[in-house]
Amino acid sequence: MNRNLVLVFFLFIALASPQNKLHVAVAQTGMKVAATYASTGQLYAQILNGTPYDLFFSADREKPDLLWQEGRAETPFVYATGQVILWTNRKDLCQIKYWREVMVAPGLKNFAVANPKTAPYGAAAMEAMKKTGISAHVQEKLVYAQNIAQAFQYAATDSVDGGFCTLSAALSAEGKKGCFFSVPEAPPIVQGACILKRTTHSEAAGKLAGFLASPEAKTIKNKYGYR
Repeated sequence: MNRNLVLVFFLFIALASPQNKLHVAVAQTGMKVAATYASTGQLYAQILNGTPYDLFFSADREKPDLLWQEGRAETPFVYATGQVILWTNRKDLCQIKYWREVMVAPGLKNFAVANPKTAPYGAAAMEAMKKTGISAHVQEKLVYAQNIAQAFQYAATDSVDGGFCTLSAALSAEGKKGCFFSVPEAPPIVQGACILKRTTHSEAAGKLAGFLASPEAKTIKNKYGYR
Protein backbone atom coordinates (compact mmCIF):
# COMPACT_ATOMS: atom_id res chain seq x y z
CA MET A 1 0.00 0.00 0.00
CA ASN A 2 1.21 3.51 -0.79
CA ARG A 3 3.12 5.06 2.08
CA ASN A 4 1.48 8.46 1.56
CA LEU A 5 -1.96 6.93 1.59
CA VAL A 6 -1.03 5.21 4.84
CA LEU A 7 -0.04 8.57 6.29
CA VAL A 8 -3.31 10.13 5.16
CA PHE A 9 -5.54 7.63 6.89
CA PHE A 10 -3.42 7.67 10.02
CA LEU A 11 -3.76 11.45 10.08
CA PHE A 12 -7.49 10.77 10.10
CA ILE A 13 -7.12 8.36 12.98
CA ALA A 14 -4.96 10.86 14.86
CA LEU A 15 -7.97 13.20 15.00
CA ALA A 16 -9.79 10.65 17.12
CA SER A 17 -9.25 10.27 20.83
CA PRO A 18 -6.58 7.75 21.95
CA GLN A 19 -9.16 5.19 23.00
CA ASN A 20 -10.53 5.16 19.44
CA LYS A 21 -7.21 4.29 17.84
CA LEU A 22 -7.60 1.57 15.22
CA HIS A 23 -5.40 -1.46 14.75
CA VAL A 24 -4.89 -1.90 11.02
CA ALA A 25 -3.22 -4.72 9.12
CA VAL A 26 -1.64 -3.26 5.98
CA ALA A 27 0.05 -5.27 3.25
CA GLN A 28 3.37 -3.86 1.87
CA THR A 29 5.82 -0.98 2.46
CA GLY A 30 8.04 -0.39 5.45
CA MET A 31 6.77 2.91 6.88
CA LYS A 32 7.12 3.30 10.64
CA VAL A 33 3.50 3.98 11.52
CA ALA A 34 1.08 2.44 13.98
CA ALA A 35 0.19 -0.48 11.75
CA THR A 36 1.26 -4.04 11.17
CA TYR A 37 3.13 -4.61 7.90
CA ALA A 38 3.56 -8.05 6.37
CA SER A 39 2.59 -9.97 3.28
CA THR A 40 -1.09 -10.48 2.63
CA GLY A 41 -0.86 -14.18 3.43
CA GLN A 42 0.89 -13.56 6.72
CA LEU A 43 -1.65 -10.96 7.82
CA TYR A 44 -4.54 -13.23 6.86
CA ALA A 45 -3.06 -16.03 8.96
CA GLN A 46 -2.66 -13.67 11.91
CA ILE A 47 -6.30 -12.67 11.68
CA LEU A 48 -7.39 -16.31 11.60
CA ASN A 49 -5.26 -16.88 14.69
CA GLY A 50 -7.02 -14.13 16.59
CA THR A 51 -4.79 -11.07 16.22
CA PRO A 52 -7.08 -8.16 17.20
CA TYR A 53 -7.04 -5.98 14.09
CA ASP A 54 -9.90 -3.63 13.30
CA LEU A 55 -9.35 -3.43 9.56
CA PHE A 56 -7.49 -5.52 7.04
CA PHE A 57 -5.92 -3.88 3.99
CA SER A 58 -4.91 -6.63 1.62
CA ALA A 59 -2.95 -6.72 -1.65
CA ASP A 60 -5.65 -8.89 -3.21
CA ARG A 61 -9.41 -9.30 -3.14
CA GLU A 62 -9.38 -12.96 -2.22
CA LYS A 63 -8.44 -12.73 1.45
CA PRO A 64 -11.01 -10.05 2.45
CA ASP A 65 -13.64 -12.02 0.52
CA LEU A 66 -12.73 -15.18 2.42
CA LEU A 67 -12.99 -13.40 5.77
CA TRP A 68 -16.42 -12.12 4.77
CA GLN A 69 -17.55 -15.58 3.65
CA GLU A 70 -16.34 -17.01 6.96
CA GLY A 71 -18.37 -14.44 8.88
CA ARG A 72 -15.29 -12.69 10.25
CA ALA A 73 -15.65 -9.42 8.35
CA GLU A 74 -18.11 -6.90 7.02
CA THR A 75 -18.66 -6.59 3.26
CA PRO A 76 -15.25 -6.17 1.55
CA PHE A 77 -14.44 -3.18 -0.66
CA VAL A 78 -11.70 -2.30 -3.14
CA TYR A 79 -9.46 0.52 -1.94
CA ALA A 80 -6.80 0.60 -4.69
CA THR A 81 -5.45 -1.07 -7.81
CA GLY A 82 -1.69 -1.26 -8.12
CA GLN A 83 0.82 -2.42 -10.69
CA VAL A 84 4.08 -4.35 -10.65
CA ILE A 85 7.30 -2.75 -11.87
CA LEU A 86 10.92 -3.86 -11.98
CA TRP A 87 13.13 -1.40 -10.08
CA THR A 88 16.89 -1.13 -10.00
CA ASN A 89 19.41 1.04 -8.21
CA ARG A 90 21.95 0.43 -10.96
CA LYS A 91 22.12 3.46 -13.25
CA ASP A 92 23.97 1.46 -15.90
CA LEU A 93 20.80 -0.54 -16.50
CA CYS A 94 18.49 2.43 -16.95
CA GLN A 95 19.10 2.68 -20.69
CA ILE A 96 17.69 -0.80 -21.31
CA LYS A 97 14.26 -0.55 -22.90
CA TYR A 98 12.31 -3.56 -21.63
CA TRP A 99 12.16 -5.24 -18.23
CA ARG A 100 12.66 -8.72 -19.60
CA GLU A 101 15.88 -7.59 -21.29
CA VAL A 102 17.15 -6.53 -17.87
CA MET A 103 16.34 -9.95 -16.44
CA VAL A 104 18.39 -11.81 -19.05
CA ALA A 105 21.22 -9.28 -19.42
CA PRO A 106 24.70 -10.84 -19.12
CA GLY A 107 26.47 -10.41 -15.80
CA LEU A 108 23.38 -9.77 -13.69
CA LYS A 109 23.19 -12.21 -10.80
CA ASN A 110 19.98 -11.83 -8.86
CA PHE A 111 16.59 -10.14 -8.61
CA ALA A 112 14.25 -9.90 -5.65
CA VAL A 113 10.61 -10.94 -5.80
CA ALA A 114 8.10 -11.18 -2.97
CA ASN A 115 7.16 -14.72 -2.00
CA PRO A 116 4.48 -15.64 -4.58
CA LYS A 117 2.80 -17.99 -2.11
CA THR A 118 1.90 -15.20 0.29
CA ALA A 119 2.32 -11.93 -1.65
CA PRO A 120 0.02 -11.09 -4.60
CA TYR A 121 2.63 -8.76 -6.11
CA GLY A 122 5.11 -11.60 -6.12
CA ALA A 123 2.59 -13.92 -7.76
CA ALA A 124 1.89 -11.31 -10.43
CA ALA A 125 5.61 -10.90 -11.15
CA MET A 126 5.99 -14.65 -11.52
CA GLU A 127 3.04 -14.71 -13.92
CA ALA A 128 4.69 -12.01 -16.04
CA MET A 129 7.91 -14.02 -16.24
CA LYS A 130 5.93 -17.07 -17.28
CA LYS A 131 4.00 -15.16 -19.96
CA THR A 132 7.19 -13.85 -21.55
CA GLY A 133 8.86 -17.25 -21.51
CA ILE A 134 11.84 -16.24 -19.38
CA SER A 135 10.95 -18.15 -16.21
CA ALA A 136 13.31 -21.05 -16.85
CA HIS A 137 16.14 -18.68 -17.78
CA VAL A 138 15.93 -16.54 -14.63
CA GLN A 139 14.75 -19.02 -11.99
CA GLU A 140 18.20 -19.33 -10.42
CA LYS A 141 18.52 -15.55 -10.25
CA LEU A 142 15.44 -15.05 -8.08
CA VAL A 143 15.80 -14.11 -4.42
CA TYR A 144 12.55 -14.47 -2.51
CA ALA A 145 11.63 -11.72 -0.07
CA GLN A 146 9.02 -12.03 2.68
CA ASN A 147 6.93 -9.24 1.16
CA ILE A 148 7.00 -6.49 -1.44
CA ALA A 149 8.62 -4.00 0.94
CA GLN A 150 11.54 -6.33 1.54
CA ALA A 151 11.94 -6.91 -2.21
CA PHE A 152 12.36 -3.16 -2.67
CA GLN A 153 14.74 -2.99 0.31
CA TYR A 154 16.97 -5.66 -1.22
CA ALA A 155 17.17 -3.69 -4.46
CA ALA A 156 17.62 -0.31 -2.77
CA THR A 157 20.55 -1.58 -0.70
CA ASP A 158 22.19 -3.21 -3.74
CA SER A 159 21.80 -6.68 -2.25
CA VAL A 160 20.35 -7.64 -5.65
CA ASP A 161 20.56 -6.16 -9.14
CA GLY A 162 16.89 -5.27 -9.12
CA GLY A 163 13.55 -6.12 -7.59
CA PHE A 164 9.90 -6.45 -8.51
CA CYS A 165 8.14 -3.69 -6.57
CA THR A 166 5.06 -1.50 -6.53
CA LEU A 167 4.94 1.61 -8.69
CA SER A 168 4.48 3.63 -5.50
CA ALA A 169 7.91 2.45 -4.30
CA ALA A 170 9.49 3.73 -7.51
CA LEU A 171 7.80 7.10 -7.02
CA SER A 172 9.05 7.48 -3.45
CA ALA A 173 12.09 9.59 -2.55
CA GLU A 174 14.22 6.45 -2.29
CA GLY A 175 12.78 5.03 -5.48
CA LYS A 176 13.66 8.11 -7.49
CA LYS A 177 17.33 7.38 -6.85
CA GLY A 178 17.06 4.47 -9.27
CA CYS A 179 14.90 3.72 -12.30
CA PHE A 180 12.07 1.36 -13.10
CA PHE A 181 10.60 -0.64 -15.94
CA SER A 182 6.91 -1.23 -16.50
CA VAL A 183 5.80 -4.87 -16.46
CA PRO A 184 2.63 -4.85 -18.59
CA GLU A 185 2.46 -8.65 -18.59
CA ALA A 186 1.77 -8.64 -14.84
CA PRO A 187 -1.94 -8.48 -14.02
CA PRO A 188 -3.23 -5.41 -12.17
CA ILE A 189 -3.25 -5.88 -8.41
CA VAL A 190 -6.80 -5.24 -7.23
CA GLN A 191 -6.48 -4.59 -3.50
CA GLY A 192 -9.38 -5.23 -1.18
CA ALA A 193 -10.06 -4.36 2.42
CA CYS A 194 -12.60 -5.16 5.09
CA ILE A 195 -13.67 -4.14 8.56
CA LEU A 196 -13.30 -7.08 10.92
CA LYS A 197 -16.35 -7.98 12.95
CA ARG A 198 -14.34 -8.35 16.12
CA THR A 199 -13.55 -4.63 16.12
CA THR A 200 -14.71 -2.55 19.05
CA HIS A 201 -14.29 0.64 17.00
CA SER A 202 -16.76 0.00 14.18
CA GLU A 203 -17.80 3.65 13.81
CA ALA A 204 -14.23 4.91 13.41
CA ALA A 205 -13.40 2.00 11.10
CA GLY A 206 -16.42 2.84 8.94
CA LYS A 207 -15.37 6.48 8.69
CA LEU A 208 -11.90 5.45 7.61
CA ALA A 209 -13.29 3.11 4.98
CA GLY A 210 -15.52 5.90 3.71
CA PHE A 211 -12.62 8.34 3.54
CA LEU A 212 -10.62 5.98 1.33
CA ALA A 213 -13.40 6.22 -1.28
CA SER A 214 -13.39 10.02 -1.21
CA PRO A 215 -12.15 12.27 -4.05
CA GLU A 216 -9.29 13.44 -1.84
CA ALA A 217 -8.05 9.92 -1.25
CA LYS A 218 -8.46 9.13 -4.96
CA THR A 219 -6.23 12.07 -5.87
CA ILE A 220 -3.53 10.87 -3.52
CA LYS A 221 -3.74 7.30 -4.80
CA ASN A 222 -3.47 8.45 -8.41
CA LYS A 223 -0.46 10.61 -7.61
CA TYR A 224 1.43 7.64 -6.25
CA GLY A 225 0.62 5.09 -8.90
CA TYR A 226 -2.66 3.59 -7.69
CA ARG A 227 -6.07 3.67 -9.27
